Amino acid sequence: MNVLIDLEPRRKPVAVVEVRDLRRVFKTKKGESVALERVDLDVHEGEIFGLLGPNGAGKTTLIRILTTLLLPSSGTATVCGFDVAKEAQKVRPVIGVASGSERPGYDFITARGNLWFFSQLYGISTEEAKKRTAELSKSLGFSEQLDKKLYMLSTGYRQRVTIARGFINDPKIVFMDEPTSGLDVITARTIRLFLLEQAKEHGRTIFIATHNMVEGETICDRVAIIDKGKVLACDTPAALKKQVGRQVVVMEVGPPQPFHFVNALRGVSGVSSTIDNEREIATVRILVEDDGVEAQVRREMEGKGMKVYASWKQEPTLEEVFIKFVGRGFEESEGIAS
Repeated sequence: MNVLIDLEPRRKPVAVVEVRDLRRVFKTKKGESVALERVDLDVHEGEIFGLLGPNGAGKTTLIRILTTLLLPSSGTATVCGFDVAKEAQKVRPVIGVASGSERPGYDFITARGNLWFFSQLYGISTEEAKKRTAELSKSLGFSEQLDKKLYMLSTGYRQRVTIARGFINDPKIVFMDEPTSGLDVITARTIRLFLLEQAKEHGRTIFIATHNMVEGETICDRVAIIDKGKVLACDTPAALKKQVGRQVVVMEVGPPQPFHFVNALRGVSGVSSTIDNEREIATVRILVEDDGVEAQVRREMEGKGMKVYASWKQEPTLEEVFIKFVGRGFEESEGIAS
């Protein structure tokens, strides 16, 4: 019997972002506010890396440091081998940046003119800028909007221009802060498919800070869970969901009220909820240890005057991963952050 042995060693992933013991503290009138607490991360070449956490978790602060817009209080961070604090001028030419909350450019200039303007900041030739603009606008589906002024474009098309701007300099790594926030389903899907294409076909590294579960589960190769400035876990979405190792019970109940009492019940590992104000119904997701806990939760809810309209079991999602590590969901976390 012939046995084939692969003698070629497996290629170790190349880290294009390395963060070690990173800390950022802001001084306020009330004292010090810790935005990042001893963060350690590696982002590999050619992967889509998701930083998943609620508002106020430290996602934007980390991106601002990695894009040389903010200095760390302590610790180190390198991008493509360059120290973001000491070699900022070497970092900036090899990165792109796009945010869901920023303006894509100048309102009274066309989309084409805006992309040309930003290309010139990188010293790109006009011919090359035209070529890249054509390619990016085609991939993102706004070729027919190129000669319209920005103020005439819808929110979705403006965001496509913002995304294109982040890629106009042909960067090695692109940092994106909530790139699909507030967008319609079609535009969000177009952007996600574009990011997959850029990573898989062009070998570009994409770093996404988001609280969007769809992005984390469908396009990210690896995801880091962050809360209150601390990275709590980092792995592939599939591996993170395996760590949950518990059942997920979903209940629709009304009228909505705080569900903190559920966390105190024996056999409950965490709870999150979303509220439909029009229907006056809350959808509650509960991590339980075994089947018997569901009946106990139902009794407690009914004892507090709530009616359970429906309940079912689901496979764990990244929301449950977050609940496992912090004991609450995104909506509750953002309530605390605010």
